Amino acid sequence: MQALKKYPFITSLLLLTACVTINVYFPAAAAESAADKIIEEVYGEEVPADDNSAVPDSESQSSVAVPASNVFVRFVHSIIPAAQAQQADINISTPGINKLKSLMKTHHQSLSPYYSSGAVGMESNGLIVVRDAKTIALKERNKVKKLVADENRDRTQLYEEIASANGHPEWETDIRQIFARRWIALAPKGWWYKDAGGKWQKK
Repeated sequence: MQALKKYPFITSLLLLTACVTINVYFPAAAAESAADKIIEEVYGEEVPADDNSAVPDSESQSSVAVPASNVFVRFVHSIIPAAQAQQADINISTPGINKLKSLMKTHHQSLSPYYSSGAVGMESNGLIVVRDAKTIALKERNKVKKLVADENRDRTQLYEEIASANGHPEWETDIRQIFARRWIALAPKGWWYKDAGGKWQKK
């Protein structure tokens, strides 16, 4: 305590450090671009060529307000853009992610007819579900249910893997939400999906 009184500059520095918070920056636009690359690989030729869905104008981030006139605060704020720029890319090329993409492409080849018929639909949470089992031949129903379960397992693992591969497991929810929107946005016309209100809609 005596040392702090003797060196007021140290006291001020410690107080400023306690007040300034550099929060983890989630690059939403980069995550959406990464999601599109994966989804386009999975969907293959079924991705609509005229999709013009908007990309978010800004990234998700948060900060604590501090006096901008302070030299130390200005210095801290000056390094934040550099730190953010370093995080602007999303890594989607790990062995785990590549394996999941391969599995999902295989699933999709089998699921595609059931999307088109409306038997399988897209949930608003980034997963899929058997929407109308009556449109599936009785002998195929168990196969389709297994395909849906396998796809949902791999999608869940994919969201977790992307977050972990980029050093931020806490991003999993944000990544899941972005994928949920993009699975629907990039789906062909005629496929069924649930809107934010939980109602089934046909593209």
